[in-house]
Amino acid sequence: MSEKLVDAIVNMQEEEAISLTNELIEGGEDPVKILDACREAVGVVGKRFEEGTYFLPELIMAGEMMSQISTIVKPKLQGTQESKKAGKVLIGTVEGDIHDIGKDIVTFMLDVNGFDVLDLGIDIPPAKFVEAIKDFQPEVVGLSGFLTLAFDSMVETVKAIKDAGLRDQVKIMIGGGQIDDVIKEYTGADAYGLDAIAAVNLTKGWIGG
Repeated sequence: MSEKLVDAIVNMQEEEAISLTNELIEGGEDPVKILDACREAVGVVGKRFEEGTYFLPELIMAGEMMSQISTIVKPKLQGTQESKKAGKVLIGTVEGDIHDIGKDIVTFMLDVNGFDVLDLGIDIPPAKFVEAIKDFQPEVVGLSGFLTLAFDSMVETVKAIKDAGLRDQVKIMIGGGQIDDVIKEYTGADAYGLDAIAAVNLTKGWIGG
């Protein structure tokens, strides 16, 4: 049944994937095994995306399926080994920008890869990132922004994190728009990711998982 779930996700069969997830949960399947199947499927989708056989629509659909499946599965996870996460990631769309599709995909992908993700949402001022770093204590911070004006907000956010004495405690990655090495240097981030797969790979490289 788990193999069928993997196939359904990989082949973009949304209704089938959700139906199989419900069947597995109702049949008493270990929720961790269901998430393992999701991770396997996401890995295949990610590989096809990198190879150029899948594109952004497939990545978005996979993210939507992950969201629905996690909503079904998460209530069953209490008390399971899944609570032992690989590490913490704080993510949000910076102040002045309200785009969230890319951020949401990254959040889903990180979640199914075993990371504890706190998504602050959209239009987040620097002070809120600083406050969340103090409270949540993540190893990685993801700053998302699609608009060019978001670059200046990223600069201000990185500066606020540095001014708060927290810069050495976190790795900062940026993404969401026309990001390149020049923008990475401009903002003061550690790295940039062009897509959700890159974000997951960066996070794994920094804190494992």
